[in-house]
Formats: sequence, C-alpha cells, structure tokens
Amino acid sequence: MSALSFAPPRDAPAKAPVHLQGLWLGHQLCDAASAPTQPTGHSALDAQLPGGGWPIGALTEVLQPNPSRHAWQLLQPALAQATAARPGSVVLVAPPFEPFAPALQAAGLPPARLCKVQPGAAATGKAATAALWAAEQALRCRDVLAVVAWLPQALPDQLRRLHLAAAQMGQLLWVFRPAGVRQQASPAPLRLWVQEDVTQPLAMRVQVLKRKGPPLAQPLVLPAGSARLAQVLAAGALRSQQRRGQGAVAPVTPVRSSPVSAAPAALPALALATAFGMREGGAALGGLQEPAGGWKGVAHALDRLAVPATR
Repeated sequence: MSALSFAPPRDAPAKAPVHLQGLWLGHQLCDAASAPTQPTGHSALDAQLPGGGWPIGALTEVLQPNPSRHAWQLLQPALAQATAARPGSVVLVAPPFEPFAPALQAAGLPPARLCKVQPGAAATGKAATAALWAAEQALRCRDVLAVVAWLPQALPDQLRRLHLAAAQMGQLLWVFRPAGVRQQASPAPLRLWVQEDVTQPLAMRVQVLKRKGPPLAQPLVLPAGSARLAQVLAAGALRSQQRRGQGAVAPVTPVRSSPVSAAPAALPALALATAFGMREGGAALGGLQEPAGGWKGVAHALDRLAVPATR
C-alpha cells in the first residue's frame, strides 16, 4: 500500500497563526494584557516594555557598571506609584549605600515604607548567601510589596529561585548586578543595561537587552534628575564662578525621555544618581566628598551639590 499524502491543495488559503496565551510572534511585543505590570514612570521606557511597565510577579535584572548609579532615578517613580496604590513594604537587600530619606520623601516615596536588610560584615561568600536568602524570604512574605536587591555574585539558578518566588507571590522584583555579566545566561524575562550618558549630566542611557519581543537595537535616554535639581546645579555653578570672576555659565537643562542622539557636551559629570537617592556612611549627602578647599563660600547645603560640577 502506498503512503497517503495529506498535503493541502496549493490553492488552499493559508491559516492565520494560532494565538495562545504566553506565546507571541518574534517580531512583536508579547501581548501582556493578562499579565499585571507597574508603569515605570518613564513614558519612553513604558513604550518598549511588554504590557507598558515593569512586570509584576517576575524578575527584572538591571546591569550597571556602578551599583549605586541611577538606581533610584530608574525605580523611584514606579515605587512611589505602587506604595500609594497598595499596602506593603519595599525591602532593600544589601544596598551599596544607605537610602537618603528626605530625597525619597520629596519624590513621593515614604521612607517609612522601606525596610533595609544588610548582611553582616562576614566573608564575601557568606554575605552573598545571606543576601540571597533574605531576598527569597522577603519575596515569600505577604506584607512585602516589592524587593530591590543588589546581588553581584548571584548565579543563574539562584536568580531562577527568586524569579519563581516573585511569580508565586505576585511581587515586584529588581536585582542589580554588574555590567560584566551581561553575556551570561539569565532567567529574567526583562533585562536592562543602564549606563551614564557622558554627553548629558542629567541623563542615563538604558539598553533593553532582553524582553518578550524583538531586541531593541537603539538605547533610550531617560532623565536622571529633576528640573529642580538642574536649576540648583546651574545656580550653584553660576554663583561659584561669579565669586571667582569668571562670568556666567550655560544653565543645565533637564533631560526628557528620548532615543539616543548626538548632544553637545555639558558640565563635567557629577554623581547625580547617588546625590538624590543614597547617602554613604551617614556623612556626606549622596556620598559626595568634601572638596580639597573645603566648603568655604558655600552658604547652603544644596549649593554643595553644585560645587563639584564647577571644579
């Protein structure tokens, strides 16, 4: 008996692709209408993420060359919205610096909703294990709204455990890791590479390395400081140069969300990300060190933020 052929006729109409939940075409963003998301607060980034925001119940991995740069500028808008809408604490696991409460309060994130977990000063391996354990336990706690963890030594299987815990409890989860691991495999459905934009002191460059959809070839430029901060920096730089008889300087303008484009060089780079999000050792605001010449001639605390930009 000859084999039967089940090939359809050549003139038969092609069937449309079957749409199943959790599956998407490679050239399209995943249809995440059924999956909850939290808007990032950055419209340009929301437009490039499935569902238009941070995934809830999934791991988001953020890679940075410096663990303290732009962390709060990236997450603060979403955390402020989430804490205003839902109860629960935001757990910070092994943050590199102490959060600067007044700046977070001014940005709409109540410091009372934050809970910091810092592993003791033990061996590096023990501290990393303790941080992973703390992150997983926080994710499994019903009174926790979100977990933000700095885990530079986490392995893929350890990240997978955190991802599954976030999925089980339906919580927001961000893990910050060094930029050098971006070639390693990761279970995170969303992976970002955040860098400083050297051409604009109040901007950060965000590359979407991995998402449920086609790769994003061009990075995004997102604001890394508020318009008020830009005014403070410009005013402080102007006063400092006027005291030294150097005349006026060009003002620093805030950055709006936009794709990367060529831009003229502005003022020298300043640790803006830590300035309004972290406080190092409880000493200097945002971890800024006192200039060699001291703070002579600087009358206000906010002026101290502008001094490094002019030296």
